[in-house]
This record gives sequence, structure tokens and C-alpha cells, in this order.
Amino acid sequence: MTDTPAHTAVTEHQQHPISLYLLVWGLLFVLSACSYLVDYVGLQGYLRWSLILLFMMLKAGLIVAVFMHMAWERLALIYAILLPPLLVLVFVALMVSESHYVLFSRLAFFGAAP
Repeated sequence: MTDTPAHTAVTEHQQHPISLYLLVWGLLFVLSACSYLVDYVGLQGYLRWSLILLFMMLKAGLIVAVFMHMAWERLALIYAILLPPLLVLVFVALMVSESHYVLFSRLAFFGAAP
């Protein structure tokens, strides 16, 4: 028999190295600088907004993955947290495409307002 009682559980806590957090902090700083550079350079139109949104999504992904510890969670929990907002974005895209169709139909059949 062993000397360890059955009710005593051995718990192991995983410590993430500080270098990981410093690396992510550095990446967030670089991505923020790139986001500000988009405005500083003076890019306009879809390119500007695409780059700003790309940098924003990369920063949000880093924050969620590392600082909120989602990178180390079970897959079911990740799906429960990340899947609903992604589905909302899909539905928003469908509604935007439908709104363009409705506007086109109204302009085609009723004409532009005087």
C-alpha cells in the first residue's frame, strides 16, 4: 500500500515563462505601431480599413490566446466562446449582402428619388 491518502490529490500548476508574456507585449507594441503607421503614411480607402482591421484582429487574437489563456483551454471551451461571435459575423455579412440587393432592386424598379 502507499502512504498517500486517497483524498489527497497532487496538483500541478503550469507556469508560463515570463519571456512569453514579454514577447506578446512586444508583438502588441509592433502591431499598434503598424496600425498608427497606416494613418501616418496616409493610406486611404479599403486598403486603410483592411490594414487597420487586420492589425486589430491580430492584437485581439494575441490577447485572447495568451492573456486570457485560451491557447491552453480545451477545444470545447474555445468553440463555446469563439464560435458564437463568428456566426454573428457571418449573419451580419449575409444581411449586408441582402441590403445591397434590396437597395439595387428599389433603385431599378422605383428609380432614384428626385
